[in-house]
Amino acid sequence: ETNLKVRHALSVTSELGAEISRLARFDGIVVCEAPNNKLDRFTGVLSWKDSKHSLNNEKIILRGCVLRNTSWCFGMVIFAGPDTKLMQNSGKTKFKRTSIDRLMNTLVLWIFGFLVCLGIILGIGNSIWERQVGGQFRTFLFWNEGEKNSVFSGFLTFWSYIIILNTVVPISLYVSVEVIRLGHSYFINWDRKMYYSGKATPAEARTTTLNEELGQIEYIFSDKTGTLTQNIMTFKRCSINGRIYGEVHDDLGQRAEILTKKEPVNFSVKSQADKTFQFFDHSLMESIKLGDPKVHEFLRLLALCHTVMSEENSAGELIYQVQSPDEGALVTAARNFGFIFKSRTPETITIEELGTLVTYQLLAFLDFNNVRKRMSVIVRNPEGQIKLYSKGADTILFEKLHPSSEDLLSLTSDHLSEFAGEGLRTLAIAYRDLDDKYFKEWYKMLEDANTATDERDERIAGLYEEIERDLMLLGATAVEDKLQEGVIETITSLSLANIKIWVLTGDKQETAINIGYACNMLTDDMNDVFVIAGNTAVEVREELRKAKENLFEQNRNFSNGHVVCEKNQQLELDSVVKETVTGDYALIINGHSLAHALESDVKNDLLEVACMCKTVVCCRVTPLQKAQVVELVKNHRNAVTLAIGDGANDVSMIKSAHIGVGISGQEGLQAVLASDYSFAQFRYLQRLLLVHGRWSYFRMCKFLCYFFYKNFAFTLVHFWFGFFCGFSAQTVYDQWFITLFNIVYTSLPVLAMGIFDQDVSDQNSMDYPQLYEPGQLNLLFNKRKFFICVLHGIYTSLALFFIPYGAFYSAAGEDGQHIADYQSFAVTMATSLVIVVSVQVALDTSYWTVINHVFIWGSIATYFSILFTMHSNGIFSIFPNQFPFVGNARHSLTQKCIWLVILLTTVASVMPVVAFRFLKVDLYPALSDQIRQWQKAQKKARPPSSRRPRSRRSSSRRSGYAFAHQEGYGELITSGKNMRAKNPPLTSGLEKTLYNSTSWIENLCKKTTDTVSSFNQDKTVKL
Repeated sequence: ETNLKVRHALSVTSELGAEISRLARFDGIVVCEAPNNKLDRFTGVLSWKDSKHSLNNEKIILRGCVLRNTSWCFGMVIFAGPDTKLMQNSGKTKFKRTSIDRLMNTLVLWIFGFLVCLGIILGIGNSIWERQVGGQFRTFLFWNEGEKNSVFSGFLTFWSYIIILNTVVPISLYVSVEVIRLGHSYFINWDRKMYYSGKATPAEARTTTLNEELGQIEYIFSDKTGTLTQNIMTFKRCSINGRIYGEVHDDLGQRAEILTKKEPVNFSVKSQADKTFQFFDHSLMESIKLGDPKVHEFLRLLALCHTVMSEENSAGELIYQVQSPDEGALVTAARNFGFIFKSRTPETITIEELGTLVTYQLLAFLDFNNVRKRMSVIVRNPEGQIKLYSKGADTILFEKLHPSSEDLLSLTSDHLSEFAGEGLRTLAIAYRDLDDKYFKEWYKMLEDANTATDERDERIAGLYEEIERDLMLLGATAVEDKLQEGVIETITSLSLANIKIWVLTGDKQETAINIGYACNMLTDDMNDVFVIAGNTAVEVREELRKAKENLFEQNRNFSNGHVVCEKNQQLELDSVVKETVTGDYALIINGHSLAHALESDVKNDLLEVACMCKTVVCCRVTPLQKAQVVELVKNHRNAVTLAIGDGANDVSMIKSAHIGVGISGQEGLQAVLASDYSFAQFRYLQRLLLVHGRWSYFRMCKFLCYFFYKNFAFTLVHFWFGFFCGFSAQTVYDQWFITLFNIVYTSLPVLAMGIFDQDVSDQNSMDYPQLYEPGQLNLLFNKRKFFICVLHGIYTSLALFFIPYGAFYSAAGEDGQHIADYQSFAVTMATSLVIVVSVQVALDTSYWTVINHVFIWGSIATYFSILFTMHSNGIFSIFPNQFPFVGNARHSLTQKCIWLVILLTTVASVMPVVAFRFLKVDLYPALSDQIRQWQKAQKKARPPSSRRPRSRRSSSRRSGYAFAHQEGYGELITSGKNMRAKNPPLTSGLEKTLYNSTSWIENLCKKTTDTVSSFNQDKTVKL
């Protein structure tokens, strides 16, 4: 995280740094808490020189921090290595496997068991045959009576058949799967539509073993800052004295959308202006030039009331170091409109007003905190007038206004509603003129309160309340926390794919809710938004119970009998619950409540409520809590999870999820280095899942189905032949054919299908997110599909063996010689097999490339060329023992009846599949079938795809408040401890601007249970 935080040394030790010798003699003892992972809390006591000083979080610098506003500091190490809070928050690296991997291992074990069963059947068959029939051969073979033991013969036959039938166990499957995954990874790396030119960053698959799981995601856990937002705030609009600035009107006076052709205000004439700032409404500049006093006062307030630190870089440009990016946006806006904040000391603030340097005396700083939700400064201007300037949440500030502001208040309220409706973060701006005598009395009371020992904070808060009243309203500001490009469309699209998005953020609740509204995750149309903010386990459980009751309240008519869920029935009831809850709900939970909710007896309640809500936002969470939430869903929901983040604080979550995605953003590369996939923008997630993930899953399932089918069809022919050869473990095929079948004749076509196949185009995969659902439901490859493939293989092996066997039973060739010899039978069957599996892979291929054609038809050509070579006289004369099938191919394949047998076998094997697929597509088409038909129809005349209209949301103002501030800055500024010395030593890293600062880990989260049937019907009609 890159925002500024206040840290000061104890006053008793802060002077030690001046003399190294005094520092060397330091002999204090620190007694503190044991190592833990709570980043926002520290308790300890320093004992030194017979006195004790308490240590809290403000006195501690955590591992991984960068110093700002000071060039050095001396410290005492309290925790090191694995004891540090950063390391306590890091997760263990786990080896990730996909669900298909695990299923494949199970199936291979099953197949091995099946192989043993076949061996046992054939072994027993051999024993019986030896006892009943084999005896008749013994005299003929000069064996003595009783020399051959039928049981021992069966035992040997069992092992012989294990060796012959071993091709049914798909050892080469594992190699092929890895090759296919490698191909899919390269497709992700090479995808130009996931290349971000702004930073010249391509997408990168950092692992090759998880691709197909990208097509099965059900839950996404997202960080907020830098992942959904750009981490950049921009000043968009403002309302001053009842007039909105920042709107652009066209010639007819109608409000216009800001388009690129509109000229922004030209700030280049001002030497101190920020070059990146853009504002499109010229009327504000005109009001400033005309000297409108309210506009001047408004901008003066923005330049004075803040905690920003300024410094000049080597080129003489002003650089602002900001504690919260919203403040930076407001001070920068004032700077560009001519009110430039120049510098500050503990007692003064210097600003340049329209070219004139003015120094204000800083009399008091009324600091921000989460209860007050506002900050104020009291200054004396050069004319001697005392002014109080205040900015804060409109809900709070509007209660403090003078009655004379009533009319302006209602007008500004409407403007604020409009700003919030566009997802902007708003602050109200007000001031008050103070009387000198009254201020002195008030300041005396403040000094007394500051030195008080009991109820100090309450007394100070009371005094702040007293002076911050009867304010005069000036207006309001609206700042945009820029979402990354395409975030709203991506979230909408992923929701339609029935993927639930949860946001896990370290940010404040208001900020997180704000972004939730901006992303359309939270809307005012929602039936209810549950906020869980209890401080004890009992309170949290009670709040979750209430939320659950509310959820069921409106669904009583559906859910009678299912309202009370026992914990152990929770998973079985899940499907019932999902159907039961109608309407949209959101759950927002704070970090301290989450800590209690993750305890064993409450977490089932949390999971149940969260999974029924459309959107879930967890605020103020630590990195470890992020990982715990992911683990909770992963383990109890049995769903595939994906975590996406951009900072070091997201690493635990990225490691915990099935798939971790890192965004190479403002926060360094920690997240990317721990991730499985990385890219530069959140919007690429849509393409990664809906295109690459879906295709990978689709291809892998198709590949596996075909591979198992092919192996069973090839191997089981030996089993049927066993019944006709006295179970003698004689192979049906030529031994060379058995060796080359999997390596040469059938390996490439199925690899080409597994790497290149696609059912619908990438654009249609994005346009119809519902196509993603089969992966989530695991429909394309499961145990049922496996058994169908096995049955298909068994049927093909029966056709391959019994059709040639029946045809040859009492047949003669065209030359009158018999053709029913073993070698001719073997060649006929082998040729039929190669043709059948090649035709089958051609039927399975939905997307033809040149490579598919070359591999499929090339494999058949290769088979024939190798066949004729191995059956030739030349090779027989060199290796007479290895190639016994001399001249057979020429003899067999020149006869018409053999080709007719091959044709009949091929048709009998393939026709049932063709008929079944035709009827299925015709009578019960899947969505992908419909889209494929439509795709073919559209190929010739494709209309340009329509752009989605820009969504505007209407929203209440309850979440419009923007301030990612922390308490403690006012005290720091007035103490002067953070001010630089006049000539600081040159330091390398301090010239960096901190514009891209934001509060901690942030994340957007959301859950979409509703399947999009309406969308489905709409598309079907179109088809």
